[in-house]
Amino acid sequence: MSFSSGGGQGGPMSEINVTPLVDVMLVLLIIFMVTTPMVQAGLHVDLPNAEAPALPSAEQKLRVTVGHEDAANLASPIAVWIGQDRTNLEHLAEQLRANAIVQRDHEAYIQADESVPYGIVVRVLAAMRAAGIERLGIVTDPLTSQ
Repeated sequence: MSFSSGGGQGGPMSEINVTPLVDVMLVLLIIFMVTTPMVQAGLHVDLPNAEAPALPSAEQKLRVTVGHEDAANLASPIAVWIGQDRTNLEHLAEQLRANAIVQRDHEAYIQADESVPYGIVVRVLAAMRAAGIERLGIVTDPLTSQ
């Protein structure tokens, strides 16, 4: 038994077929679910442990990361990143001066690998101050009770 809604006329169908739309939306949802953790992973550095207050929301704060190019190889050269962009220490201050977040907030956070020499961390901090950053924060891992 079939129903017809046009009295036998062969006119255009007035209903939208949503099945292809649902298929496309599910594929997009899966793509975003897979790629989002990769984007948020960031750079791996072995942070020192210390008791410190929680860091403000990371998506609105600028982070300068100091670590080894190859995190697994401590003999690899030291590298510096502004957010996700790699830079070198000589151009760090001028790139920070041009950064919109620094110009707006005059605030940034530094996260340095525990194995990076203290002298290099001090040079990065000096470059950040030279760029006009007035409020500096240091990112650490929470201290675990042993």
